[in-house]
Formats: sequence, C-alpha cells, structure tokens
Amino acid sequence: MKVAIVYCTHHGTTEKVARLLAQKLEQHQVSVFDLGETPKPDIAPYDLVIIGGSIHVGMIQNKIKRFCEKNLEVLLEKEVGLFICCMLAENQKIQFERAYPAALRTHSKAHGYMGGEFKFEKMNFLEKLMVNVVAKTHESISRIHYASIDRFLQELELVEEGITQ
Repeated sequence: MKVAIVYCTHHGTTEKVARLLAQKLEQHQVSVFDLGETPKPDIAPYDLVIIGGSIHVGMIQNKIKRFCEKNLEVLLEKEVGLFICCMLAENQKIQFERAYPAALRTHSKAHGYMGGEFKFEKMNFLEKLMVNVVAKTHESISRIHYASIDRFLQELELVEEGITQ
C-alpha cells in the first residue's frame, strides 16, 4: 500500500508523531510531507493519506486547512486518517472538529488524538506566557499518547491489534 503522511508542525511534536507513524508503517511504501517544506504534495498516487497538525490557541495550522480544502475532492476518493496533536485533552474533540472539514471527518477511516508537548525552549515570549496561564506550568512537558498512535493504525487496519512495532 502507498501511504502519504501530510503534516504541519509548529514546534516539532507533529513531525515526531508523523515520523513514528512512518516508522511503524515501514512494511508499506510511505512518503512523509511537511507542508512547511512541500506546500503542494501530489497525493494522487497514494492509496491512503494521513493528515496531522498541531493545535495552538484552539486552532490547527492554516496550511492544513488549506491543504484539506484544496484537495477535498481527491481525499474523498481515498482512504484517509486524520489526527491532531494537542495538550488539553478536555478540548480535543472540539478542536478536532474545528480542524477538519465535516465531509472529510465523516469520510475518514480513523481519527487520532495524539497528545502533545510543551517545548519551552522553542516558544516565543507570548507562547510561554499563554501556556503558563492556561496550563499553569513553565516547564517543558511531553505527553504524546503512544497507545493512541497504535490505536489509530489499528483503525486504519494497518497493524494488528496488540502489536507495536
């Protein structure tokens, strides 16, 4: 199976998740596209397209939104998996719904909430201030949900249940 993983990252967490997905799918032909470096990847030759982005101030990156809007017709003809990286678990369902068009969410075979990270060393002053106020922390934290990554791949029927690679 030919798999495209399309993502956008702000501080590197979504890239980390995209690379983990690619590593776990090494038995397939996998291409990974960072929309920051490849703004218009050709997804036509792929059987499955996985799309992921990170949530900042309740919103996914505009590059992900534009990619989904511009490629919606093609995406609706393929198998699709969608994921977000976000730290606040209580808001993840609402943030996921805001992140992706309804038609694409309905069509997608798998949805993933992969957790997130606060990387203070990569944040600007305003980001640090917002995280300090909202999350009440000023330390770097990693809360990537590795079990969610495996569950996501199981929903896509790309790995067997209970097997992590």
